[in-house]
Amino acid sequence: MKKRHAALAVVAGAATVALALSGCSTSSSASSGPVTLKVWTGFTGGDRPGYAQIVKDFEASHPNIKVDMTVQPWDTIQQKLPSAWLTGQGPDIAAPSSDPNAIAQYVKTNSVMALTNTGTGKNDIDTAALAPGTVKEFTYNGKLYAIPANFATLSLYYNKKLFQQAGIANPPTTVAEMAADAKKLTSGGRSGLVLADNQTIQMWPILQWLEGGDIVTSKGCSALQTDASQQGLSTWADLVAKDKISPVGLTGAEADSLFSAGKAAMEMNGPWAAPGYKSAGIDLGIAKIPVGVDGKSVTLGSTAPLAISAKTKYPDQAKQFLAYWTSKSVQQKFSLTTGFPPLRTDLASDPKLAADPTVSVFASQVPDSRLYLPHLQNATKVDSDAYVPLIGKITRGTSVDSATKDAGTTINGLTGCSQ
Repeated sequence: MKKRHAALAVVAGAATVALALSGCSTSSSASSGPVTLKVWTGFTGGDRPGYAQIVKDFEASHPNIKVDMTVQPWDTIQQKLPSAWLTGQGPDIAAPSSDPNAIAQYVKTNSVMALTNTGTGKNDIDTAALAPGTVKEFTYNGKLYAIPANFATLSLYYNKKLFQQAGIANPPTTVAEMAADAKKLTSGGRSGLVLADNQTIQMWPILQWLEGGDIVTSKGCSALQTDASQQGLSTWADLVAKDKISPVGLTGAEADSLFSAGKAAMEMNGPWAAPGYKSAGIDLGIAKIPVGVDGKSVTLGSTAPLAISAKTKYPDQAKQFLAYWTSKSVQQKFSLTTGFPPLRTDLASDPKLAADPTVSVFASQVPDSRLYLPHLQNATKVDSDAYVPLIGKITRGTSVDSATKDAGTTINGLTGCSQ
């Protein structure tokens, strides 16, 4: 995974690379000896060694199964995989996209296998332990069709030096404190809290959730004009437009650059950002996202699906691989190797993870996380055509009431809602 420059993603694309992993020379069609599972993913960032370690360890513990994992750009996978899976020429297992909602198209074309090995057995997927919302996200018509390949949460990064200069002893613990601190820390060309609103994993939904608002209802209708949503959007739009706590129209990369340069005191970001900020010499602090008006914790969680081809020749072996991938010991090791949180909730207070000051913060927020626009028809277009333009308008002075009416109409048109 890289930094968060593509919405909804915790992963990034790069040039095609084949990982030659532990004896993949055995033919997968051989009638005797190990079978070979072919896997396609787009995991090319800082967490890539963690995925390679999963494959290596799986092969060591399953001597009759080899794994040939090919890493390629997400757009390449999205172009090749639909026809490859339909014709039976594709990989046994794939991460179809960095967008979790993409699994729906493969369900419609009967290209992915329903996962029936759920439970707590050795070769079962323990769905009860997976991060909130992920099981529902990959379930259609009562059947599970994918697992979360990864999971990342957003936390609050803060510059300890700038906090000290402003006379603030500790990071904010409530949304009201975060708003007040952002204003106090904004001075002399320095931003109190940089808020990207495009080409980024979304952070504005967190601000709405903290105020009790939301973007869509459980029926897929716009929730932008509820009192809570209006309040949350108004609070933070005014802080940007009037109090100048953040420059307007920042991309994720631009927000990251400001924080790295010591020109921003706070930023909400994922675990992939920590190494870069530390290498830039920032006196870095990482804290949980402050609690909302209801006193509860909430943050954004991001994931990508991992699914099995409906036409794989090795369904049992493929299901074993997915069960292994999601197992507790494997996810613990993955988290310690990469610095990313595990995709399981039962590791939130694991002693080994708690000993790592960075991993512990992100891992502790997994149980309190929410997905952005989960299981929503046309979610990508709801983001690009409605939500991103909405934030752009209100941070430039357009009234929240007017902007949310327009965005709500767009959302309802895209989701087919008829309120």
